[in-house]
Amino acid sequence: MSPEERDKAYLWDILDAARQIDAFISGVTLKAYEEDRKLQLAVERLLEIVGEATRRLSDDFRKEHERIPWGSMVGLRNVLAHEYGDIRNDIIWRIATKRIPDLIQALEERAKLP
Repeated sequence: MSPEERDKAYLWDILDAARQIDAFISGVTLKAYEEDRKLQLAVERLLEIVGEATRRLSDDFRKEHERIPWGSMVGLRNVLAHEYGDIRNDIIWRIATKRIPDLIQALEERAKLP
């Protein structure tokens, strides 16, 4: 598989996970999120997928689209995977409700993903 094909596959994984997060939290309040452990775990897992797929993107692709916060996405994945005791629901909620919609838009527009 060529680097371009790999990047496209990872981008699809990122976009799919981001859309799932957006769908899962649609119509949900922070309070409801904090009371739903299954939803928390689902969102956290999807954010891990976003970060892991981001980590695997080529440096060239990330440089071409440097306005997308790739480093933060990988960093969050590392916190979720390794510092899970420090996860704060309010921060995850803010990422899910503010950053994920922006990421979806950026991937659809800038990376030209369907």
